[in-house]
Amino acid sequence: MVTTVLEVGTGVFVVVLVWVAALVFGLLLLRASGSARLGVVPVLLLALTITLVLVLFPRSPETPPPFKEIKIDDTLFIGRYALLAVASVVFLASLFMLLPLHFLEPVYAKALKTH
Repeated sequence: MVTTVLEVGTGVFVVVLVWVAALVFGLLLLRASGSARLGVVPVLLLALTITLVLVLFPRSPETPPPFKEIKIDDTLFIGRYALLAVASVVFLASLFMLLPLHFLEPVYAKALKTH
């Protein structure tokens, strides 16, 4: 499956990266003095060659393969239900332990004021 960013594949990003690197390296060589300035030509030819290789020899076909149904395997099915069972038992046990405290809470009578 081809991963895309902004509906553009990774090959476009590689070509852009190659040309940006060639541009930066070419500008550095143009700032040099003497015959080092002629190094721009091989840099541009190398970038052009890399671009042509990436465009003319793609790694994946242009048409996507036919749709294949995805089979989802739930490998944690038993563990998830075991965890749910343990959590339910703990919840019910704590609920039944708190019920006597709620129902058996003492209610104290208020003193009558007599004058």
